[in-house]
Amino acid sequence: HVQLVESGGGSAQAGGSLRLSCARSGYGASDYCMGWFRQVPGKESEGVAAIDYDGSTTYADSVRGRFIVSRDNSKTRLDLQMNNLNPEDTAMYYCAADGRVCSRLDPEDYYYWGQGTQVTVS
Repeated sequence: HVQLVESGGGSAQAGGSLRLSCARSGYGASDYCMGWFRQVPGKESEGVAAIDYDGSTTYADSVRGRFIVSRDNSKTRLDLQMNNLNPEDTAMYYCAADGRVCSRLDPEDYYYWGQGTQVTVS
């Protein structure tokens, strides 16, 4: 059983930064894609960024150049550095693991999900 636990959410002012982390435990490291998604109440989940087993990354157009996704060498921790935040980044952010297709940021590709961490930008 795989467990994902996010941390690092909170409040920030527009133009500020936050760093999210996701710790994976349970069944060990994965060679598949890990990613970040976000959701606002009443809207569909939006793919934010993902990183593949070889370190290649994919970003949504809305965050490219502002957000950086990374994972540690053990592939059990996923981070999201969020810079130059704006109010449109306000959402619940979810970590996802074992994605089969990293490049399309589709939540249906992922098997495991965290509980989410709230990010609020004002």
